[in-house]
Amino acid sequence: MTFHPRPEAGEAKPWAFPAPERSTLGNGLTLLRCHRPGQQVVAVEVNLAAPLDAEPEGLDGVATIMARALSEGTDKHSAEEFAAELERCGATLDAHADHPGLRVSLEVPASRLPKALGLLAEALRAPAFDDGEVARLVRNRLDEIPHEQANPQRRAAKELSKELFPATLRMSRPRQGTEETVARIDSAAVRAFYEAHVRPSTATAVVVGDLTGIDLDAVLADTLGAWTGGSAAPLPVPPVTADDTARVIIVDRPGAVQTQLLIGRIGPDRHDIVWAPQVLGTYCLGGTLTSRLDKVLREEKGYTYGVRAFGQVLRSTADGKGASMLAISGSVDTPNTGPALADLWQVLRTLAAEGLTDAERDVAVQNLVGVAPLKFETAASVAGTLADQVEQELPDDYQARLYARLAETGTAEATSAVVNAFPVDRLVTVLVGDAAQIEEPVLALGIGEVTVVAN
Repeated sequence: MTFHPRPEAGEAKPWAFPAPERSTLGNGLTLLRCHRPGQQVVAVEVNLAAPLDAEPEGLDGVATIMARALSEGTDKHSAEEFAAELERCGATLDAHADHPGLRVSLEVPASRLPKALGLLAEALRAPAFDDGEVARLVRNRLDEIPHEQANPQRRAAKELSKELFPATLRMSRPRQGTEETVARIDSAAVRAFYEAHVRPSTATAVVVGDLTGIDLDAVLADTLGAWTGGSAAPLPVPPVTADDTARVIIVDRPGAVQTQLLIGRIGPDRHDIVWAPQVLGTYCLGGTLTSRLDKVLREEKGYTYGVRAFGQVLRSTADGKGASMLAISGSVDTPNTGPALADLWQVLRTLAAEGLTDAERDVAVQNLVGVAPLKFETAASVAGTLADQVEQELPDDYQARLYARLAETGTAEATSAVVNAFPVDRLVTVLVGDAAQIEEPVLALGIGEVTVVAN
């Protein structure tokens, strides 16, 4: 009997993060397009220069309400009609506000792109901001706040921001506003914020997907290219300052069976040369189930289902005024809060004394660089990353260069970066849990002054 020869794996094809084409429309809108054959769901991201720092005093949350209102009807379509038109296209439209600005995201089958871009342009060009719809969005937001307060992770994040940043800095306050500030927002405030900050000349659109057979220039001319507005000077960017004096804040929740941990400080943004080594070192510390923190706290001690270390960009600017949040997050059972923190600090001290191993570094590179082709299989993931680069004032080839930099980073460099990122004597620790049970064990650790605050 003759058997067919066993199939053999082919030679791996070289991969690089997709490079976009950059241009500017006649109305001043910056455009990044990226043709991705086979990706039949097209992703569009629009960056609007409406940062949270621009919110008027006492109206924290107005950017979030405006973002949500953009898809709540236009001068041409009511909210119900607009939603129905999107549904007929098979499209989704979302928007959210964050410290760097406002992001509007569209996904739609390539065959329906012209219609969906028309609806997106309509939302940007002529939002209704109806009194009743804005009032409903404000009520919804007010209803969300108590739920966020009850969520241990959200409560810890809120307390850490309040502790790290000065009260005068917008980053010290909740991104989506407080009950007091949101309650003041009305349609006039939303309209005023829109008119002050939303215009094509300061916006960027990213279009990614299979554009075969689509005359994108013609489609854009009739949609986003028809959006008009005046010019504006760049908004001033206040420098990010923070106090990372070692201390512990316990948010008291009597009877809590778990303690939520959030340990953090601020660090450099992606413009800093240390970013790539820091990403690699942080991944070795707490980026996966095989990281050092999980090996000790999860596998050896059984304190937790998982602990993660990460760096999250808060704001990134080419002039060095940006910053990232460097943090360790997880939850442990209440009786073991003290021992878990003691072991966590010991992991950090051991890392500083002995460094990472070459094996840890190699696994991290394999996981971060090797999976990139899978991570960016969808148009939405590519578009989101390109939009992040625009938002953070990074060059269009930044992501591609980052992977090359990660691959060439050595063990010693990654060790130095992660040790500097998480110094044991410069960490602010927030614990959301039962203060009666955890305060004394935490005090005994000597990791900083301990303060108990009400939930």
